[in-house]
Amino acid sequence: MLSRQIVRNFMTTVARRSGADDFHGGVPGGNLPFGINNRYKLTAYFIFFFGTGLGVPYLLVRHQLLKK
Repeated sequence: MLSRQIVRNFMTTVARRSGADDFHGGVPGGNLPFGINNRYKLTAYFIFFFGTGLGVPYLLVRHQLLKK
């Protein structure tokens, strides 16, 4: 009986230290750093993210070509 109590106290302490409070229980998108509820805002984020990644090389080449 006493050993069960010791094990239970240890397990709750481990769970508290492991950051189990941040677990969202399997909610889709719960672990993402941005919200996925507003699809227009999400679309704007995707356009900005991929647009900068794909557009920067072209802008750098244009800058080099226009430089004298």
